[in-house]
Amino acid sequence: MAVIRGNSVLPARRQQFALNTADGLDLVAELALPADRDPVATLVCLHPLPTHGGMMDSHLIRKASYRLPALAGIGVLRFNTRGTSSVQGTSDGEFEATEGERHDVMAAIEYAEFHDLPDIWVLGWSFGTDLALMYGNDPAVSGAILLSPPLRFATDEHLDTWAASGKPMTVLVPEYDDYLQPPEARKRFSRIPQAEVIGVDGAKHLWVGHTETALNLITARVAPAAAPLPTEWDGPMEKADSSAYADRTVAAFERR
Repeated sequence: MAVIRGNSVLPARRQQFALNTADGLDLVAELALPADRDPVATLVCLHPLPTHGGMMDSHLIRKASYRLPALAGIGVLRFNTRGTSSVQGTSDGEFEATEGERHDVMAAIEYAEFHDLPDIWVLGWSFGTDLALMYGNDPAVSGAILLSPPLRFATDEHLDTWAASGKPMTVLVPEYDDYLQPPEARKRFSRIPQAEVIGVDGAKHLWVGHTETALNLITARVAPAAAPLPTEWDGPMEKADSSAYADRTVAAFERR
């Protein structure tokens, strides 16, 4: 049994493709599915702010695609929003501060629905939580998981729309978040009665050192039978070259 580490890549059916938006853009995307079975649930991942290094390869989203298909049977759809670059490539268009990104979110949800992916959840991190709150409440979506929500663009009206939907929501808030810490998050999200706000002790906005905690909490929501995730793997396992992301991390951009 080998220990699963940050750069461990477990088996999956991985497909890179262009996600087509209603306004004519091609977005760089990847779908990772379990290698030997159908997925039990699907995550549509919305990454952090691209002007501060957010991308489909941001570490939590990247590691979700590396691990969750094999460990939990969860499909992971990730993509670069308009104008966003990563090692995977650069999406068409340019950053539009949540305006044009509406089409990006809808294209991802529609792709998952068209390909009959089961139990679709939007998973937003930081800027991605604003996109999830603003545009993720689609009839095809089962619920939302939010990591480090700053509530920078999303308004009370968006929260109220989620409340009215009755759809489940899990809000993971780091104890030392730079924007919204657990006490204030509980007040803001009290507008959504079904929202479960979970404070994560010791964590910060970037979740460095708390990947396993985040992935376990995500799995507990969408595929509870698979939680907690194993920390070892008995089977083929590749090693990703994490140096490729050294200048494309949220942390690197935050220092600039």
